[in-house]
Amino acid sequence: MLKNASLLITGGTGSFGKTFVPATLKKYDPKNIIIYSRDEMKQWNLANELGQHPKVQFVIGDVRDKERLHRVLDGVDFVVHAAATKIIPTAEYNPFECIKTNIGGAMNLIDACIDQNVKKLVALSTDKASNPINLYGATKLAADKLFTAANATGQTDQTAFSVVRYGNVMGSRGSVIPFFLSKRDSAKLPITDVRMTRFMISLEQGIELVWHAFDDMKGGEIYVKKIPSMRVVDIAKAIAPKASHDIIGIRPGEKIHEQMIGQEDAVCTYEYDEHYKILPMIHNWYKDKARIGEGRLVAEDFVYSSETNKQWLTIEELQAWIDDNMQKMRLI
Repeated sequence: MLKNASLLITGGTGSFGKTFVPATLKKYDPKNIIIYSRDEMKQWNLANELGQHPKVQFVIGDVRDKERLHRVLDGVDFVVHAAATKIIPTAEYNPFECIKTNIGGAMNLIDACIDQNVKKLVALSTDKASNPINLYGATKLAADKLFTAANATGQTDQTAFSVVRYGNVMGSRGSVIPFFLSKRDSAKLPITDVRMTRFMISLEQGIELVWHAFDDMKGGEIYVKKIPSMRVVDIAKAIAPKASHDIIGIRPGEKIHEQMIGQEDAVCTYEYDEHYKILPMIHNWYKDKARIGEGRLVAEDFVYSSETNKQWLTIEELQAWIDDNMQKMRLI
């Protein structure tokens, strides 16, 4: 599907974009990939990392700027929406700015994609959008709802919108693994809460989920990858086995456990071999056989939480992953 196509990725200089762009170039050989983001220095650095690739174009712009989006989406076939205000404390202390980017930006992108007849858009979501307790999660839930409802505008039959949702991306900027690695030689590692658990997904797994969504989507689906959980204290032990732990308490808006599918969504959630799919209840799309495919409806009390997950990553498995990805983490 992506071969010889024109792609645009918002927020494309982040950890996801840095891995998605070269992987997609190699696997699909698209016509071109447009990196749309605000930071010129990050664009310059990524351009150099990619060796000034002839199929990669860098465009300065903000998802808050609807006119700029409209212009840059001319001729684009597929969009990956990765731009967001993501740091939880930043969102808590700067709520207006978070809303402008995460909700207003989503609205602008939806309108611009419809106006320019983009074929498909896949938006990146987060576990924080399921039963949100912080502003970041609330804005991402609102964005998920916007992208779902955008399929029912009646204005076009040409643009489909879907969402992929996953938890802690291993080794990405701002994640706990690089943070612990930066302090591995100290005597103590700060731990927010000894009970805390997190889902663990690699950037490569996240990218494969986006590729799958483009191939499978009809519009309105939320794709959730099946991934393992890990206790934060075990992450610390894997990185610095001899360090003691300094319990500092959770940050404003932080959860003890991550949740990607709540019980309220069980009625419209279907299970597949490697992922779940939450289908929208609007227009009874959760009963649509074309969207369900080979999926199996989950139990009515189903919850997908890092605390009750059946799949767990061991300390040894994480240590092996870190050894294999140390150089890559320095680049992202």
